[in-house]
Amino acid sequence: METQVSVLFGPSNHSALIQRHNNWIAIWLFIVAAMIFIIVILGGATRLTHSGLSMVDWKPITGWLPPFAESEWQAVFERYKTSPEYREVNQDMSLAGFKGIFWLEFLHRLWGRIIGVAFFLPFAVFLIKGWVRGRLAGWLAGIFVLGGLQGGMGWFMVKSGLVDQPDVSQYRLAAHLCLALLIYALTLWVAIGLARQPNANGMNAAGGLAKAAAGLLALISVTIFSGALVAGLDAGFSYNTFPLMDGDLVPDGLFEQVPYYLNFFENRITVQFEHRLLAEITLVCVLVFWWIARRRELSDMARQAIRAIAVMAVLQVILGIATLVLVVPLSLGVMHQGGAVVLLGITIWVFWELTQGAG
Repeated sequence: METQVSVLFGPSNHSALIQRHNNWIAIWLFIVAAMIFIIVILGGATRLTHSGLSMVDWKPITGWLPPFAESEWQAVFERYKTSPEYREVNQDMSLAGFKGIFWLEFLHRLWGRIIGVAFFLPFAVFLIKGWVRGRLAGWLAGIFVLGGLQGGMGWFMVKSGLVDQPDVSQYRLAAHLCLALLIYALTLWVAIGLARQPNANGMNAAGGLAKAAAGLLALISVTIFSGALVAGLDAGFSYNTFPLMDGDLVPDGLFEQVPYYLNFFENRITVQFEHRLLAEITLVCVLVFWWIARRRELSDMARQAIRAIAVMAVLQVILGIATLVLVVPLSLGVMHQGGAVVLLGITIWVFWELTQGAG
């Protein structure tokens, strides 16, 4: 009897051999997803330590090695001195201080290259062996292309801080983060589809919960985007009180910029306010979703996924509040960004269970 691995991967005879191949591919993709999680954490640390503009050039092919000789370090430091960040912020920085910010940005870029290799080499081997074909090959090739574009997006972001202002554009930072999370989400989706046996009637079994899960996925994505704007504008370093913003439920100055819509993207007060509001709405929606799902007949895996999203949503809000009121310490800021990635990943799992594996 012929079945489908998933709606993405086309028909398969579900032989033991093919399933073993799928399991190995899934393990590889889960490892890649974990590597993407790590690079998002590194990106958050780079942002919070203001290390991202320490490398003022991009060498995608030859940039694997850092400076070694003192003369090489001095040459790199001299190039950094031409940047707005050095001229306006770090004029008194020594070579030793420069090395401190350089290494984190270098590690962030190096890890991105390692992810590319960790994806491409197994993908090529699986293609040669015939383990990957058809629609699955197309999806994996698409993920690889997005990974290449992500490298270019990262440099596009950095360039915005090397021209006039010693800071990157919040729009480009948000695009860089969101593209990374799109790659992460697609990688997880394909991995889960290979590791788990789909149920053709999953959507019907889940009913309206599947649509609600899609809504949660959209809401969490928008909330993460707003968080990227907060990071890009350093909006988390002001109004460090909760639940009020320095004594006001709705602070003054929310819509002082013209035109009106720019406040949602460029006004630090508005951007922080909307991120708070979106986070609170997300938490309420997740908990309502969990409460309703408790009364539905679902698979054990679907129930576990839904419990996980409820727990993670609560933890993420707690992390966000702690990060805010303690004025964004590095450890909590990184944990909060990591929590967003975990929450997104669990939501992908929930959506998969309710559309492919429920019942």
